Amino acid sequence: MNLTDYVINIKDFPIKGVDFKDITPLLNNNDALKCAIEKFVEIAKTIEFDAIIAPESRGFIFATTIAYLLNKRVILVRKKGKLPRKVYAFKASSEYDAPILEIHVDDIKKNDRLILIDDVFATGGTAKAIKLAVDHLGGELVGGICLIDLVFLHKNEDFFNKCHFKAIINIK
Repeated sequence: MNLTDYVINIKDFPIKGVDFKDITPLLNNNDALKCAIEKFVEIAKTIEFDAIIAPESRGFIFATTIAYLLNKRVILVRKKGKLPRKVYAFKASSEYDAPILEIHVDDIKKNDRLILIDDVFATGGTAKAIKLAVDHLGGELVGGICLIDLVFLHKNEDFFNKCHFKAIINIK
């Protein structure tokens, strides 16, 4: 199944100059969603890890399902003010904004090996910020898996190779 067929490109959203990758058609198709989840799980099984870390909001969709299927924990990364307990706050950057993100400080255990699950890797700003936060909290980011990698936005960036990031769909 070609999952690219279930991703719609929306020009100038959420701001002019950004081509948004709409994955809702994939989520709305039983076979495409099942295929995507199976591919995530296949990749995740090749990595030794303790928990999944996922940024809101679309990362949550895939992370919780994968965690359930692989019997792993899920650590949520939320925008500022959304988590109720003590948090570690950090700044991320994307192709169109620079939000403050937060993680519950007690969700990451010392020496936890984590994989990052998200829908799209674009510039790498969010992934890099999450890696630094994980390091700060005593864990280790050992890999990442995304549905879509916008390779053209970070083509000269070796961060993704060094951290063993894999994508189901690569858009060059």
